[in-house]
Amino acid sequence: MRFIWLLLLLVPSFITGYASADRAVIKISVMSDIHFLSSRLAVEGEALSAYERSTGRNIRDQHAVLDQVLDEIEREMPEILLITGDMSNHGERLSHLELIEQLQPLQQKGIRILVIPGNHDVSVPDANAYHGAKATAAETISKEEFSEIYSMFGYSDALSRDDASLSYLSAIDEKTWLLCLDTNRYDEHTTTSVTGGRLRPQTLEWALAVLHEAKEKGISVLGMMHHGLVEHMSYQSAFFSDYLVEDWEKHADILADAGLRIVFTGHFHANDISLRTSAAGNTIYDVETASLAHYPFAWRLMNWSGAELSVETRFVTSLRGNTGFEEVSRQRLESLTRRVVRNRLERMGMLIAGHTSEALTDVIVKLSMLHMRGDEKPDREMEAAIRHFATLMGDEAETDTFTFDFPPGDNNVVILLKDEMK
Repeated sequence: MRFIWLLLLLVPSFITGYASADRAVIKISVMSDIHFLSSRLAVEGEALSAYERSTGRNIRDQHAVLDQVLDEIEREMPEILLITGDMSNHGERLSHLELIEQLQPLQQKGIRILVIPGNHDVSVPDANAYHGAKATAAETISKEEFSEIYSMFGYSDALSRDDASLSYLSAIDEKTWLLCLDTNRYDEHTTTSVTGGRLRPQTLEWALAVLHEAKEKGISVLGMMHHGLVEHMSYQSAFFSDYLVEDWEKHADILADAGLRIVFTGHFHANDISLRTSAAGNTIYDVETASLAHYPFAWRLMNWSGAELSVETRFVTSLRGNTGFEEVSRQRLESLTRRVVRNRLERMGMLIAGHTSEALTDVIVKLSMLHMRGDEKPDREMEAAIRHFATLMGDEAETDTFTFDFPPGDNNVVILLKDEMK
């Protein structure tokens, strides 16, 4: 359909080596984009209310969601918990420290926790506290301080550290390493955080040396980074480049050809798995996990055998004493999405009649909500909205000609790896 590229342009922006199959299975959980705001920085009042209205979030709900997820992870007892960045709301020191307090009981139970920063975690100039009538500046943390306060979350026992970034290498077991890549641009922050990401040349060189060593030793390598390495939706690189690393195609192919097969990411707040195959025939999977800061409140539970990765997605759909939590959260996000879409249409100065503009907005909002939850398939309401807009535009709507979701599945899937690199 001729209009589909326009829909995707307007979707809101907020929004390895190989091993034999007989190795022990490693149980891994993944969380992303917690955006934790310390209770000491979020006090009921107009400042906090204004923040919640502008973001579509509810701090009390966020804290309850995190508590519930951590309880579930403790019951599941994975060997490893990975957090793929944006641990804090906006880089506040107190948010980092309070989140660490929340995570330490899992460590004490024997669960290893490994983190990598996101664009909201380090040297954020506009970190805020929400007390009283208006927001006030809050203390943030530097690059050096991040590795210090998260020293027990991957940095203190790293096998190797990259001198150019907060990237590091961790051993999961004797035959599996985790390559944690820092793709953030905190050294460029001036008035706020930089959304986009990149792999520094020195960091890529370091990562390739790690992958070369792993290949020689017969060690499998899993990856973790905040920004996406592979496109997750049509035209993402054209319209949402800030949610992928710069030169993503080149970097994805280089890493795939060097032996990296799976990378865990976040940042786009959507639950999606995508893949890319290099010209040499090597495939890399980008397993992106949605945010715990708003609907659909997703996290992952996985089993890694060396030959395959089985992925299960868990959604927080209810909270004790909070009737209608999921529906209220969905409506809150949908309302925010609709407001952002309308504002973007206005900023673009598009001359669209009122009823046509509303039809376009409706399609964009529905597409966005489907993508965030994953395994997006157009339902009757979605198809009807597309047909209505297409008719208004004098176009024919054939939804079966458009790829709504890249393979493989997103929420519950088994990723089988080839036995050898080409």
